[in-house]
Amino acid sequence: MSHADPTAALDRPAAGFAPGWRIDASYRKLPGDFYTLMPAEKVGPGPVLVHANAEAAALLDLDPAVFGDPDFVAAVTGHLPIAGFQPLAMVYSGHQFGNWAGQLGDGRALLVAQVRNARRELWDVQLKGAGMTPYSRMGDGRAVLRSCIREYLCSEAMAGLGIPTTRALALTATREGVRREQVEPGAVLTRLSPSHIRFGHFEHFHHNGRPEMVALLADHVITEHFPDLLGREGRHEAWFRAVVDRTADLIAGWQAVGFAHGVMNTDNMSILGLTMDYGPFGFLDAFDPGFICNHSDHGGRYAFDRQPAVAHWNLHALAVALSSLIPVPVLKEVLGGYEARFAESFAMRMRGKLGLGAPVEGDGALAADLLAVMARGGGADYTLAFRDLATVEEAGGAERWLAHFAEAEAARWLGRYRARLAVEPDPGRAAAMNRVNPKYVLRNWVAESAIRAVQQEGDFAMLDRILVLLQAPFDEHPGFEDYAAPPPAGMQDLSVSCSS
Repeated sequence: MSHADPTAALDRPAAGFAPGWRIDASYRKLPGDFYTLMPAEKVGPGPVLVHANAEAAALLDLDPAVFGDPDFVAAVTGHLPIAGFQPLAMVYSGHQFGNWAGQLGDGRALLVAQVRNARRELWDVQLKGAGMTPYSRMGDGRAVLRSCIREYLCSEAMAGLGIPTTRALALTATREGVRREQVEPGAVLTRLSPSHIRFGHFEHFHHNGRPEMVALLADHVITEHFPDLLGREGRHEAWFRAVVDRTADLIAGWQAVGFAHGVMNTDNMSILGLTMDYGPFGFLDAFDPGFICNHSDHGGRYAFDRQPAVAHWNLHALAVALSSLIPVPVLKEVLGGYEARFAESFAMRMRGKLGLGAPVEGDGALAADLLAVMARGGGADYTLAFRDLATVEEAGGAERWLAHFAEAEAARWLGRYRARLAVEPDPGRAAAMNRVNPKYVLRNWVAESAIRAVQQEGDFAMLDRILVLLQAPFDEHPGFEDYAAPPPAGMQDLSVSCSS
């Protein structure tokens, strides 16, 4: 941790920041139809490092000592290229809020490196907010500090929770004003991912009548990220099945930890089953199945309880885009397995949260009934109610757990739960439950506190304190319990929009 001519020399490796990475520009092997080569815009008069993440740096075999190098700060803001790589912006299309939006693309993102680490893993290094691209449409290509802090923290929170996600390497302030609802401080976020390819990449070429490009991209993804399928008969079908399974597992993970994404457009869906494009996300405080975290989502399309169905819809849109590659009956058969895969994956996670071992008849109803009880009477705190469930057999534990609820039905449910626990006594149950039920999630009020500390007080160290909790969310962290609490007065109804 620590605080030119756009067309010139595009085919020559750029000099610049040289951290000793093994550059592997695999995306450049695709035709130019897939991207535009261009440098970053060099936004702002001079970047300032707000924070850098040692855990993410380790993914790139990058020594955190480099965080103090001015060339590092310049590189992660787009003011200095990364040696050996020509930056590029990807083109893709997508469905937004269920409507076909046509061509989209990286309007404020730029791929500035692809790195093969010592473990042979491929990592994209992408800047968000580094200026306009040909895909910016009416946008300015910028990002605001507020939204970058939220994504920086939340991508690391999801990684700490064990949910597949893009990662965050660095956050810089650009020292320029960016107009959203009002003028705000600008910033650039450096995010990492094995790939930033989305469902919308395939939609782009399908809906533009380019089936040969759909096939080329599918084989690229298989080669780079599903190498076990290479040379296998029916590799495209097997690959699509893997995408369906990964997506089902991802959404099951979201639902289990109470995470709402907020903008599940097809252009925000990772082909690798990663959480990506953090905007108006939110973790549940009081449990509300219909929780809408995006105040721009007037119809509630992306409400918390609709996420599993929306992911299925998005997979159908992907299947349409693959219909020139995989027979339609096969696509339908594979897509038909999504609901069972999601149900199985979610049930497994809920059994873990409840501390149950081998499935027993009635376990599904027990879990569903708990959620129903949690939703009544204003909603029990989702994270803490599950966390405290591990203590109900301790002295005073049942009373502490029941205090989360306003309904007498909670006591009746607790009786049923204790009867179920008696079926398979396990002295290690409480510890096992605490390994899957976090104490700390990135509540909106915690993210807002970090934003205010950085923007109003210049307190960059607040990000240190919060990251420690988010990167080890199942630990107790004595002295920091306030960050696990529900929103304090005045911060219960924080509003988050797509500009976030």
